Amino acid sequence: MRAFSFHRLWAIVMKEFIQMRRDRVTFAMMIGIPLLQLTLFGYAINSDPKHLPTALRLADQGPFARTLVAELTHSGYFDVVRVTGSEAEVERLLRLGDVQFVVNIPEDFTRKVLRGERPTVLVEADATDPAATGPAISAVSALASSALDRDLKGALARLRGSAPPVNFEVHAHYNPENITQFNVVPGLMGVVLTMTMVVITALAITRERERGTMENLLATPARPTEVMVGKILPYIAVGYIQVSLILLAARFLFGVPMIGSLTLLYSVSLLFIAANLAMGITFSTLAQNQLQAVQMAFFFFLPSILLSGFMFPFRGMPVWAQWIGTCLPITHFLRIVRGILLKGNGLGEIYPEIWPIALFVLVSMVIGVKRYRQTLD
Repeated sequence: MRAFSFHRLWAIVMKEFIQMRRDRVTFAMMIGIPLLQLTLFGYAINSDPKHLPTALRLADQGPFARTLVAELTHSGYFDVVRVTGSEAEVERLLRLGDVQFVVNIPEDFTRKVLRGERPTVLVEADATDPAATGPAISAVSALASSALDRDLKGALARLRGSAPPVNFEVHAHYNPENITQFNVVPGLMGVVLTMTMVVITALAITRERERGTMENLLATPARPTEVMVGKILPYIAVGYIQVSLILLAARFLFGVPMIGSLTLLYSVSLLFIAANLAMGITFSTLAQNQLQAVQMAFFFFLPSILLSGFMFPFRGMPVWAQWIGTCLPITHFLRIVRGILLKGNGLGEIYPEIWPIALFVLVSMVIGVKRYRQTLD
């Protein structure tokens, strides 16, 4: 029996380093994925979102009302981006997701404060994501007793009693009980489709190449577009099966309300499935082997799950992370799914989220077809 040789051991170690250097994609993934995780978890993830867009419905222009609005703004949680006067517009802003909160200051607010009647300020919240609204709602409760302290001085100091001079009433729309499953389970539809569709199709062309069946495709008169679409179509049925299973579980296991049209949801799901399949095919044309294809798919899936608003509040991320998240189709699909199921949104409300997904499909298909032609050459 041969004795253990450090010389042979070192030769094998050097061989592995040489193979690692030659496989540049794998080496880049080993360096890039830890850096990506460090950046996302260190900078982009924030469970205490601030500067949330807020609409103001101001029916009293008195000094106490202005002071209250200033205190809400100074808390850091509320950024007044819109002043509205109608209930219909308030409902529209919340349904579209343009604002996270609507603060309603009633008529005679100042007079009621002076009389010690504790007027009620209604705060309406888009509570589809409880993690996004929870800290801000807690801040509102804390402001109730101190918001008007600077104005209640001298002869008005008597109004600073044990009870707060203002009463805040919070109405949490679309998820009044703050049930986390109502937000997470619909979001899982986007996560599952992204994970499975991208990985499965990323292996499509690389599998053909490694098994030696690519030559058969090269011998056929099929055009690159026909090959790509032909590889995508079978997996669309798989995607719809996944969508149906998740909807059944959401309804019968978790009790998620389904207010909107399921037909509309299925129609939009087709576009999202196509986006992920096109991305997977593009990775398949870029990768040299199945391992690289899976690595690329994972590199795409990681920011998709972290920057889309699925795990952490989207508005809690820095601006640069929100820009990246906006480029990902899952970000828009999550808003569509939650809007249809929880808010009852129709085509008019979800259209602003549809065209970015369609644009992503187009760009992915163009890149994939171009790369496939290069592969054929």
